[in-house]
Amino acid sequence: MRTTHRSDCVINQTLEVLGDQWTLLVIRDIVFVNRRHFRELLTKSLEGIASNILADRLRKLVEQGIITKSDDPTHKQKAIYSLTEKGIALVPLLLEMAAWGDEYLPTAELCGLARTLKEGGPEMRAEFMNELRKTHLPASG
Repeated sequence: MRTTHRSDCVINQTLEVLGDQWTLLVIRDIVFVNRRHFRELLTKSLEGIASNILADRLRKLVEQGIITKSDDPTHKQKAIYSLTEKGIALVPLLLEMAAWGDEYLPTAELCGLARTLKEGGPEMRAEFMNELRKTHLPASG
């Protein structure tokens, strides 16, 4: 994991963690469609992520403390990825990005859960984040 940064700017440092082409899409799939296994993230990605890129991004997200990797109790050869509180805290950022894209990108469409959460307001977003905590954080379940 990188320990030095190009600058002390908080936006720069955030981009160093989240700013590549794939990281937020992996997080999106974990958050909004509950894809928690490598194979699901690989084969069901709308954007067609390569397996080596996915493996690298998952490793980096674990190193950054955004997700955890643990053995899946239902299958000995599978790992399951779970959000940490740090990962759940990205939900408002993802929703703001989605809302911005919905307003300013003419070919983009806000749909499904993202639209529901936008229309549901802060209370619904907070409830959704609490549900993620129950699903992903062992002490919250």
